Amino acid sequence: MRLVSGTHANLATFKGLSTTAKNRKMVVTPLSCGAHISHDYAGLAGSVLGLENINHVYSIEEFNIDPEKSAHVIRAAKPGIVTFGGSLFLFPHPVKELKAVAEEVGAYVAYDASHVLGLIAGGVFQDPFSEGVDIITSSTHKTFPGPQGGVILGNAKDARMEKAIKAIQFAIFPLSASNTHLGRLPALGVAALEMKLFGAELARRIVKNAQTAGQYLYEHGIKVLCEKKGFTQSHQIAVDVSDFGGGKKVAQDLEDANIILNKNLLPYNNQNDRDNPSGLRIGFQDVTRRGFRESEIKHLCDLMISVIKGKRKPAEVKEDVIEFKKEFNQVKYGFQSLEEAIAYLQKA
Repeated sequence: MRLVSGTHANLATFKGLSTTAKNRKMVVTPLSCGAHISHDYAGLAGSVLGLENINHVYSIEEFNIDPEKSAHVIRAAKPGIVTFGGSLFLFPHPVKELKAVAEEVGAYVAYDASHVLGLIAGGVFQDPFSEGVDIITSSTHKTFPGPQGGVILGNAKDARMEKAIKAIQFAIFPLSASNTHLGRLPALGVAALEMKLFGAELARRIVKNAQTAGQYLYEHGIKVLCEKKGFTQSHQIAVDVSDFGGGKKVAQDLEDANIILNKNLLPYNNQNDRDNPSGLRIGFQDVTRRGFRESEIKHLCDLMISVIKGKRKPAEVKEDVIEFKKEFNQVKYGFQSLEEAIAYLQKA
């Protein structure tokens, strides 16, 4: 009730787990390989909490953590926390492959599900708890289509976890928040009910749309990464637009056309050059919930291609985007009104 974001959830979790473990080392995915800034030495983990970050070994070819090499890192570093998840998150991370190694050195396993919580709930991504995660952190407003907020999930299955959960709770209140935010709970409750009823279908369609976009853009001369792996198993694709001016320029051009996405570091970019990376991160959860299927995704990609390749001016494409969006002003995979949700609950 107090957490205002996924970053806030990470703050409390990293503080609580490092205090409980009495160990300020944390193994994380490199920032250029998809980690959220809150995991990084330059973000709250390092600059606010003073944790020492040690990077997982990352395979650019697999676009994922290398479990065998990262096991060596974990054994050598002996961290208090091993963290998985991130903000560019195309494929499930090797949690089950590294859980035993984390246990061996006494580390807690944390998993940032902010971007994939809805896919987990819909049963199309990995199940972190069954694979050995101790604590899941998340926002509640990405693939999980709820209001702005954060959540921490854990299981007080033994004394070790009870101690960790109490430390995390203390890191929330009184250390980082005092007020409860009850105003968002009704919306969160409705979103949770919608995910229970429609979440599996929504999650499947989100992933299908992302894969469709990856294939279509790739076939039309855009460098979408991970072609040999089907581009993605999540809601996102990663695109290298260095041939078209780089991520900063292309993201701004697309925003000028009313197509909102973001520039993004790619694993082979200079991690310290965050202002102008070569990549874009494109997510399809919102357009899917508005009703986009394969044909609409391909039309959206055509609009993007016309801007990326400089065939049309962004202001010109913007008019087409505005008209296109008018056809999709209703939320799908959910209730159409609060009254509909209440009526369902009354019958249940």
